[in-house]
Parts: sequence; structure tokens; C-alpha cells
Amino acid sequence: MSTPLNSLFSLQNKVTLVTGGYGYLGTAITLGLAEAGARVYVLGRSEEKYTAAFEEAKLPNIHFEQCDIASMESVQQAFRTVAAKEGSLDVLVNNAFYSKGQNPEQLTDEEWAYGIDGNLNSVYRCIREVIPYLKERGGRIINVSSMYGLVSPDFSIYEESLASLNPPHYGAAKAGVLQLTRYFACYLGKYGVTVNAVTPGPFPSPNVQQDEGFVDRLKKKNPLGRIGTPDDLRGAFVYLASDASAYMTGQNLVLDGGWTAW
Repeated sequence: MSTPLNSLFSLQNKVTLVTGGYGYLGTAITLGLAEAGARVYVLGRSEEKYTAAFEEAKLPNIHFEQCDIASMESVQQAFRTVAAKEGSLDVLVNNAFYSKGQNPEQLTDEEWAYGIDGNLNSVYRCIREVIPYLKERGGRIINVSSMYGLVSPDFSIYEESLASLNPPHYGAAKAGVLQLTRYFACYLGKYGVTVNAVTPGPFPSPNVQQDEGFVDRLKKKNPLGRIGTPDDLRGAFVYLASDASAYMTGQNLVLDGGWTAW
């Protein structure tokens, strides 16, 4: 007898880690997973930001755990702490990143290395450290990439909004995230671990949205004629974390309003 559809998408009591789970997109991802029944641990550096993000939701299955993805020791400690509390880890969402530097012609070597570390090396760091927990009984890894890991920016959109120009090390790292996804999907498949990616398209933050001309240019570029909202991402993460995606691994789920379809 087949599994009922509502059970396929249920995350009841699945222990889920979301790095950067209190950010603009991370908050929506966390709430979606929690509403599907997961016990979600938001991994981040600021408990104050975590509290501000979820003070209205007041969901009992969302928790904070101190973690700095730039530090191997911090990642290891966070994973150990949650596993000790819960007895297992089931899902890891690699959402957090850090970067600095923007001008394609003036990035320093230090800025380049920092951006690659914050967008790619940190993802590998978290995957590597979660493997021993997931190998025990299977699980899910969901990496967050970007449309600029697939295509180059349309520079004409940024000519009047240089402050929002996407830097080259960001896209290079996000392309690397997609390759890590494929690599570890193949490496971990025999343990019942699936590894997939979600690639968001134009989801400008509230601060960026204050530049109305820039947002209008994003909308005109996109087949759906609008920018993404955080809620547009929730279903994708629930799907990839749940049994509904049990036979899907090594894949990239693109939520970009058609941006990369042109």
C-alpha cells in the first residue's frame, strides 16, 4: 500500500539543522520546515537576531544553537550538542554564507579567498562534519546555491545600481556548491543520504528593494514579471527534506521565476 500523500511530506520529529536560519530567506525556510513537523535548530552566531526573527512565531519546535560556519571547531561543537540533545541528526540545510568585496576589477586576494570560504568552503566544512551522523541511518543534505552559480549577471540591470552588483567570487563559489552537491550525492548514496540543491533566483533583501528602479529591472528580466518572496522557497525545502523526494539526489531545484530559462 502506498504512503498517504500527507505522510510523504511530513517532517514529524525530524531533527533538522539550518545554518543562517534567521536571515531573510533562512527565516522562511526554518518556518516551513517547522510547520511540517521538524524539530529545527537554527545555527548562527547571534541569538539576538534569532529571537527577533521568531518572536512572533513562538513555535516550540524551533531552537537556537550557537555556530560559526567559518570555524570547524564551532561546527563540530554545534553538531555534537544537537545530536546529544536529540539522539540523532536527520537533515542539514546549508544556507548561511559570508562575503566581502564587490568590484570585479578591484577584489583583493584576501577578499576573493574570504568570499570563496564563506560561500563554498563553509558548505564543504558542514557536509564533512555531518556525514558521521547521517551515515548511521540515512538523511538529507540540502545546499543553497544561486542563479549566479548557473548564469552570469545581466550587467545592464546593474548599471544604475552598482551597490547591488553581484561579485565574481559569489557566482564561482555557488557553481562549486552545485558540484559539491553532485559529488556527495554519489558518495553518500549507499548510506541512504540524499544530497540536493535549491537555487533561488532574484530574491532581493528588503534593503535592496528600496532601490525601486533596480527592482523594476529585475521584474522586467523575469518571465513571471516579479521578484521572489521568501515564502516561494518554503515548499521546496519541505519537499527535499521529506520522504516525498526519497528517490531524488544530486539534483538542483531552481526557483527563479524563469530567470535562467531565457
